[in-house]
Amino acid sequence: MATKVILADDHQLMREGLRTLIENELAMEVVGDTGDGKVVVQLARELSPDVILMDVEMPGLDGIEATRRIINESPEIKVIALSMHSNKLFISDMFKAGASGYLLKECASWELASATETVLSDELYLSPKVTHVVLDDYFKPSSLEGSLTVILTERECEVLRLLASGKSTKQIALEAGKSVQGIDAHRRQIMHKLGIDSLAELIKYAIREGLTSL
Repeated sequence: MATKVILADDHQLMREGLRTLIENELAMEVVGDTGDGKVVVQLARELSPDVILMDVEMPGLDGIEATRRIINESPEIKVIALSMHSNKLFISDMFKAGASGYLLKECASWELASATETVLSDELYLSPKVTHVVLDDYFKPSSLEGSLTVILTERECEVLRLLASGKSTKQIALEAGKSVQGIDAHRRQIMHKLGIDSLAELIKYAIREGLTSL
């Protein structure tokens, strides 16, 4: 039986290209596709795929939170992040959410095939092109003294990333299942820790840190 795949990416052209590649060259079956994070959670529930290729940034619900919800419901599903981001926080957050692999969108077809085979064998796959980003944490620990991963908690990093992607406090609260007051408290704490006085400066800081493609 062919491996069943769901494609989640907010660019239709990307999904169409992936569908052609997967079905014609990799001999797998695309059973569903969407550009919305909330919809992919529902599709995963209805279609029980073997693998989901998940974009990190999507409207409605981003790939990190969508992955977290899918894996909580169906831990047997393998999620492979397919992203334009090589930032270590995106990589870390995807794996913490339950992803089994991380690829860059510029990867070749052979690497997508290799990643799929690897995760279906219950192993983790990390693209060689981003391996150095992760290994830097181990071989250069001193360089992390002022990094976001040390200064901010995991939840604060997530809130900052969502703010930088243009989501409002209300939208973030809805996605995270938290109160607006709670998200506001996180935002104030983030600004206090980073020594930033305005939301505009906070967004600029997040962009410099590579937390968004804006």
